[in-house]
Amino acid sequence: MAVQVSQDPSPPLKLPGVPKHVAIIMDGNGRWAGERGLPRLAGHRAGTEKVRQVIQRFADYNVEFLTLYAFSTENWNRPRAEVAGLMGILRRVIQRELPELHKNGIRVRHIGRLEKLSTDLQREVLEAIDLTKDNKRLTLNLAFNYGGRTEIVDAVRRIVADGIRPDCIDEALFQSYLYTEDLPDPDLIIRTAGEMRVSNFLLWQAAYAEFYATPVYWPDFDCIEVDKALLAYSQRRRRFGGLEAENGSSKQPTNGYHHT
Repeated sequence: MAVQVSQDPSPPLKLPGVPKHVAIIMDGNGRWAGERGLPRLAGHRAGTEKVRQVIQRFADYNVEFLTLYAFSTENWNRPRAEVAGLMGILRRVIQRELPELHKNGIRVRHIGRLEKLSTDLQREVLEAIDLTKDNKRLTLNLAFNYGGRTEIVDAVRRIVADGIRPDCIDEALFQSYLYTEDLPDPDLIIRTAGEMRVSNFLLWQAAYAEFYATPVYWPDFDCIEVDKALLAYSQRRRRFGGLEAENGSSKQPTNGYHHT
């Protein structure tokens, strides 16, 4: 189906299907800043300015879950000043955006390890989660101090600690020990800035996700770029490792959720 992407970001395109869960690797802040002769933190600040717009656009398409990869477990290896700056940006984003997110029915969740964050930042994240816990419009998952391998190791440790016998472990049980235990797997993973790697992001959950890479840096990712990503997704055929049936459908993996 041919659909034209309009330069006017409103209204949303009429698409044959949209993903239930979109996850984004927000990349390119530093390069965006470098090309403008600015410090890296200026790129991170510019990137945060797009968060509200992008969340709103996906909500307009009735996407139910949006996961943003904001800070990885490997990002602690960056210069101390940059890490401190990123922590400050996260705090300011929570303080600035939370009232509007709550007003618009957005539920905020965190996936990753909280314990390495400062006590004050942990408190603010937990308060945001508690304030928005009953909101229904869209669930925003902030992957902060998150790593896919760390998540899998944490799941294994919890399974061992619970004394579960090896013969009782299957995919469904393992899924229930992940940070994302109550979430559907992502249908679409978007990576900005032209990179073609998953960077330790949702390694278990991404098994059958569609990938979409764009050369656009995250600070330039806007409503029109959201439209392009969802249009590309709508034109794909998802087979989940099987063969497509005559009616164009295919059997989907089950993890307690229905995928579009």
